Amino acid sequence: MTSTQVEQYESGGGATGTAPEEGYKRGLSARQVQMIAIGGAIGTGLFYGSSTGIAAIGPSLIACYAGAGIVIFFIMRALGELLTYRPTSGSFADYAREFFGPFAGFATGWSYWALWITACMSEVTVAGAYINFWWPSVPVWSTAAAALVVLFVANLVSVKIFGELEFWFSTIKVTAIIAMIVIGVGILTFGFSSAGDTASVSHLWADGGFAPSGAWQAMLAMQGVIFAYLGVELVGITAGEAENPKQTLRKAINTLPVRIGIFYVGTLIVLLSVFSWTKYTPGVSPFVQVFVQVGIPGAAGIMNFVVLTAALSSCNSGIYSTGRMLRGLAVNGEAPKAVAKLSDRQLPLPALVMSTLVMGIGVIVNVVSPDKAFVYITSVATCAGLWTWIMILAAHLRYRAKVRAGLLPASDFRMPGAPVTNWIAIAALLSVVVLMATDADTRLGLYVWLVWSAVLCTGYLVLKRRTPGGTAAAPARG
Repeated sequence: MTSTQVEQYESGGGATGTAPEEGYKRGLSARQVQMIAIGGAIGTGLFYGSSTGIAAIGPSLIACYAGAGIVIFFIMRALGELLTYRPTSGSFADYAREFFGPFAGFATGWSYWALWITACMSEVTVAGAYINFWWPSVPVWSTAAAALVVLFVANLVSVKIFGELEFWFSTIKVTAIIAMIVIGVGILTFGFSSAGDTASVSHLWADGGFAPSGAWQAMLAMQGVIFAYLGVELVGITAGEAENPKQTLRKAINTLPVRIGIFYVGTLIVLLSVFSWTKYTPGVSPFVQVFVQVGIPGAAGIMNFVVLTAALSSCNSGIYSTGRMLRGLAVNGEAPKAVAKLSDRQLPLPALVMSTLVMGIGVIVNVVSPDKAFVYITSVATCAGLWTWIMILAAHLRYRAKVRAGLLPASDFRMPGAPVTNWIAIAALLSVVVLMATDADTRLGLYVWLVWSAVLCTGYLVLKRRTPGGTAAAPARG
């Protein structure tokens, strides 16, 4: 490795020589980044979508979340090693571009943008449904649209406002989960409230067994489980605006196993011990069901506020990440030049506007097919998420190969078990694609993904013809 490469690495630019910033202001504090990392692992998939999984496969959902959590940990450690090598706001797209060429960066950037666009559509769907808890006569599509507008305006103020919103959103979610676990353990230990008469850990295996619907049905639930974890990689997007990104991101990623163990596995164990899995109703938050049955005054309203917060938090993060990713694509000549501009507040204003307008399609989906909207949209988001995660693992494999060849500097934040763990994680993610193909509802997501892939290939060919020598050679600076 040359002395120039060493200097570039130490300055945060990595082997590409890019500056550590792309015009953004480093306005996200370590406190905010930590809570963004925590909040990214807690969304409506746990608060809302888990009820469908519980009703379908019972306690085996715990194993699904634990197994998927292990895979997610390896993905995030691979990302962490790449981030300590070269922090960049372009994140996954920049690494794909650096290690696999322009088309990989183009496809990954646009796919991640599509991931959060579709994820936000599902989040505003859920937000509208929970607002209807208080105002049932108001159409879901109208409340979904109002929530989207409010969060868009918040993202226009400054990155610090975004960070502060996410800090408090995450605080509310974490507090609710801890409270639920404490109350649930109290019910199991001391037997207070009417739920104490039947609460028992034996519910985990006594009511039809640990996998009452069979192992195959449990595997089919993995699409919903994977969707629940979408967002954990969001911390990588903050690299361009975080203070001291290498240290902050390292700490955030290292806490991931604890977060998964407590927030997902621990929560589900408590939920399924307090009540039998047969008591939970699909489409109704299991948190709300537990607190209503326990008899806590106003519990349903309180938990409804919490799950509404989770939906708004995810959508807020989606608006943030799509704006940065779209602007990164524009900087590389892979999106309209107009969206590469920054506002006086150093925010990607045109990119934020364009992304939010597309998110509005989710409101239309609610009007056309409100019953199936959540399943349709989450299946598309899951496809985009699987592509992004596979690309992270693949880029990490290529990075390690170059390190062994002495072409790039080695990071001191190494992924455990690589490259074996890379291939195990990739195989696990590809198996989810196969499982999605066996279900009629999630299969739609694969069909849409095929169409999206065709659009990407066509778009890239058009772009390459219009740009002499292909797309911009240098990666976007982060």
